[in-house]
Amino acid sequence: MHPWEQREADRQLLELTTLQTIQPPPAYYPPSRVVREISEMLLFVFFLFFMVRGVMQNFLIEGMSMEPTLHNNQFILVNKLAYFHFDLEAPARIFAPNTTPHTIYPFGIPRYGQVVVFEYPNDPSKDYIKRVIGRPGDEVAVRDGVVFVNGTQLFEPYLQGAPTYCQMMDPCVENAVIVPEGAIFVMGDNRENSSDSREWGVLPLERVIGQAWVSYWPNDQIGVIAQYNPFATAPTTP
Repeated sequence: MHPWEQREADRQLLELTTLQTIQPPPAYYPPSRVVREISEMLLFVFFLFFMVRGVMQNFLIEGMSMEPTLHNNQFILVNKLAYFHFDLEAPARIFAPNTTPHTIYPFGIPRYGQVVVFEYPNDPSKDYIKRVIGRPGDEVAVRDGVVFVNGTQLFEPYLQGAPTYCQMMDPCVENAVIVPEGAIFVMGDNRENSSDSREWGVLPLERVIGQAWVSYWPNDQIGVIAQYNPFATAPTTP
């Protein structure tokens, strides 16, 4: 081997040895940076969780009051944003607690035929699910097995022909019920097995949690929950 070839071989061996022995220093993250990144991630997760909970809520149907539309042990999602509202007088009540509320519903109050989830007025710890029959100012009457609102008979195909009656002690058994401001009249679709406004009266709007939106379990019930307009002849979706 010529001398210049030996020198070139020695130079290449030296370069290879240098590349193998010299490693980049390991990345160093100060403890304060690690804590900050973990805190930011946790804050984001909590924000996302509460944001979703503020818009949607899962609900388990217990009982048969909404048969045949919805069934016992069926899981649904409730759209809490549908009836979002706020009180314009809330700041004023900080200084004057007796100020009369002025509640605004940007997207409107529950409409006829919509299925709503709400706090049971006689026990707010319990959540009920029923269908909207009457709105503020309406006259709701039950005659000969059918429901009339302001003198118009409702079209209710979800009843599948089942009649509607008021029991002996119900407020609607003899006279029509006038729905006051700030309230709605609700009934279950299973009229023979439903505790609703016929029994315990109108539902204050402030008790409404949201609109029954989507069924997600069991698998054969997955889909958007139809919202019927009882003054029309066909169902509508939200």
